[in-house]
Amino acid sequence: MSHAVSPARRRVVLVAVITILALTLSSCAAQADPAAQAPGPDAAGFWLGVWQGIIVPVAWVVSLFNQKVGIYEVHNNGGWYDFGFVIGIGIGAGIGRGLGWAGGKRRSS
Repeated sequence: MSHAVSPARRRVVLVAVITILALTLSSCAAQADPAAQAPGPDAAGFWLGVWQGIIVPVAWVVSLFNQKVGIYEVHNNGGWYDFGFVIGIGIGAGIGRGLGWAGGKRRSS
């Protein structure tokens, strides 16, 4: 006797598995360390976040060999630095894609 699983039941199981996986992975997310924040004029802001987002691939490679180099400035001014960092990563990905680093197919004329 064959037990066929209905598409609705399969969808419910898939949603449950994805939800459990998402909750498990998000519970491992790092939180900001309040002791690492350095409020004041020396804190990294939006524009430094943009720059560091653009150069994150290079900084990551260097950080593998040098313990003093990080890919993210912990002494930042908060949300604006984070926003700039994400914008910079997007710009860097766009530059990489434009140079053919991202593996997209180029159209030949």
